[in-house]
Amino acid sequence: MMKTLKANDSEIVETAVKVLKNGGLVIFPTETMYGIGADATNEKAINKLNNYKKRPLGKPYSIAVTGQAMSEEYAQLNKTARQLYKSFLPGPVTIISKIKIQDSNQIQKSKFKLASGIGSELGTIGIRIPDYPLVLDIIEKLGRPITATSANASYKKRPYKISDIFDNISDKQKSLIDLVIDAGELPHNEPSTVIDTTLDDPVVLRQGEVVIGSSPKVISRSEEDTKNTAKELWQSYEKHAGQRAIVFALEGPMGAGKTVFTKGLAKAMGIGDEILSPTYNLHHNYQFLIYNLQTNSNNQIPNIKTLSHIDAWRMSGPKELEALGMRGLIHDKSVLAIEWAERVGDTIRNYNEEAIIIWVKIKYGKKEKEREISWGAI
Repeated sequence: MMKTLKANDSEIVETAVKVLKNGGLVIFPTETMYGIGADATNEKAINKLNNYKKRPLGKPYSIAVTGQAMSEEYAQLNKTARQLYKSFLPGPVTIISKIKIQDSNQIQKSKFKLASGIGSELGTIGIRIPDYPLVLDIIEKLGRPITATSANASYKKRPYKISDIFDNISDKQKSLIDLVIDAGELPHNEPSTVIDTTLDDPVVLRQGEVVIGSSPKVISRSEEDTKNTAKELWQSYEKHAGQRAIVFALEGPMGAGKTVFTKGLAKAMGIGDEILSPTYNLHHNYQFLIYNLQTNSNNQIPNIKTLSHIDAWRMSGPKELEALGMRGLIHDKSVLAIEWAERVGDTIRNYNEEAIIIWVKIKYGKKEKEREISWGAI
């Protein structure tokens, strides 16, 4: 039976450790959002977590540790990783390294062996050191890593308070939770930045709270990565939905993944319709729900909004964009995803006082399936 305790409860650390040792799932607060933790060395616990997250096989989990010493029990930290640990941890940064193994027998050099499904199929592991004393105390008392994944179901609302979780999961998922540590509503911070240090140069796979470099930029290695980047970007601006129009101005060569990116946006919005390329019809509209807080109450009022997917490739000029109803969409506080936005850039910029405009550039990467995705708002 699920138990809920306040974060300042005197027995919280002991209770959480007991649950984790027994293979249970614990929802806990962090400096970014609520996470859900399982003993990262317990096969049954990870299977239970997979059922909760409805996570496809082969998608790894990152882990949370108390410090660099515990990291080195499980990962091979190269010079780049060590420098990043020194510069950014503890904090909202996840660093991917190669899993530590013995050269001959492929046996991990650690007291506890990570459960299958924690590391990636490439033999890598994402590790972070939370900047949250309660979580560090739990891991220290447990004596081994816990999973460091958000407590929401995939593509659902970021969990900054417990109701964000429970309002978006099924009764079956709720039944899998053993302990909830409630710290109230958390600051609405971005998720952790994910950096891969296993290559010659560090690569940002997810841009989060910490910006590495002069502007947000990530490397996508698959269509799913591109969709996840779109999801994270939408969740950064979701709070403005229904208050102002939001325009994702998508730039990039043919086949780079602009439509794939839009599919990720739509999925994050809860749109179940198939997202088709609007090249021939110029635009497609899709409906989605947002929930606005009613004035002077805690009631959330559902509001139907529009995602307008527009392709400017065949447009002869800015007037065609206006002819599609751009002004009305902006006035209605819709969300627009405009492919080939550079062709109608001046028209889009005309609305920068009425809309939030995010310019997203998608370029081909060094490898066949890689894409470099960067963005900025005006």
